[in-house]
Amino acid sequence: MVRLHNSRRFLRKLFSPLDPVMVAILILISMISLVTMYSASTDRPDRFAQHIRNLVLCWGVIVALAYTPPKIFIRAAVPVYVSGVVLLVAVALFGEVRLGARRWIFGFQPSELLKIGVPMMIAFYFHNLGNVQGRQLWKAFGVATMLFVIPFLLIARQPDLGTGLLVAAAGTYVVYYAGLSWRVIGALIGVAVVSLPLVYNFLLHDYQRRRVDVLLNPMEDPRGTGFHILQARTAIGSGGWLGKGWMDGTQAQLQFIPEKSTDFLLAVYAEEFGLIGVLLLLVLYLALISRALSIAHQGQTRFDRLLAGSLAMIIFTYVFVNMGMVGGILPVVGVPLPFMSYGGTALITLGVACGMLMSIRHHRIR
Repeated sequence: MVRLHNSRRFLRKLFSPLDPVMVAILILISMISLVTMYSASTDRPDRFAQHIRNLVLCWGVIVALAYTPPKIFIRAAVPVYVSGVVLLVAVALFGEVRLGARRWIFGFQPSELLKIGVPMMIAFYFHNLGNVQGRQLWKAFGVATMLFVIPFLLIARQPDLGTGLLVAAAGTYVVYYAGLSWRVIGALIGVAVVSLPLVYNFLLHDYQRRRVDVLLNPMEDPRGTGFHILQARTAIGSGGWLGKGWMDGTQAQLQFIPEKSTDFLLAVYAEEFGLIGVLLLLVLYLALISRALSIAHQGQTRFDRLLAGSLAMIIFTYVFVNMGMVGGILPVVGVPLPFMSYGGTALITLGVACGMLMSIRHHRIR
């Protein structure tokens, strides 16, 4: 009995850093991902095996970071951020060009590093700043804004506007949680809306303007840029309430859905499992985000709270942008569905986010 009791204590201590709620949610999403990916990769069997490998690697990152004390994240904030910005500058100077974009250096995409590095750096900045008011607080908001505007501009120049906006959003979330008022946020949104014609006409590349045009009218180019949106809508609509059944989706199995194992995996899932399946997946995502926000609310330090809140909203942004893109209410951008879509780099980034959240939760309750 004593040995059994000691064994139970050992197992509880061993797995205590892993948040049981988040683990349960992530396991369910991963299982749905594997079922859907198997169906979506019938034309590329190697992709399913690679997806399993990526998921295993992602879970390894989650477990490793869950055991890592948050004070390590504080120490790593500046080196991670500076390294990311330096690599972005290196990419701009002599990076690899693939498909017309200069985004890689030594086979690595530094912009992915800054999806975590930017909120870490801004959270570190406000953590060390302490409680400031008045003019000093506005100065702090200005400095924090520059910390995410610099990498945003470097990433947008590649060009990779989708990733740049994700990095900017990650930084904006930290600034908001640090105390930026809703009045200022409303004013900034107003300026952004008024600036849209200027951005469209003078800042976007031709292919980006084309994507906006096709979003408003997919039939303008049904066999070109609009093909993605039209085929995704057809797949989602044909799924109905209950779907056509696993591996019985005609749009997916007849290869009509482009990028069906990556950005448009949701269209495959919706066709085969219907609206009920999509609602189930949405409930899981909402539960994951709610749990992450709960962890942020109970963080031990200001750094913990700001970082956790931003990480929760990063997951929300991934879900919102991907579902909006596949549903045809947002332009087509390269944003995967969290823990569902194929893609090693994105899975690792999301694994880092969840591992950090579990670490913040574990070291709060110790």
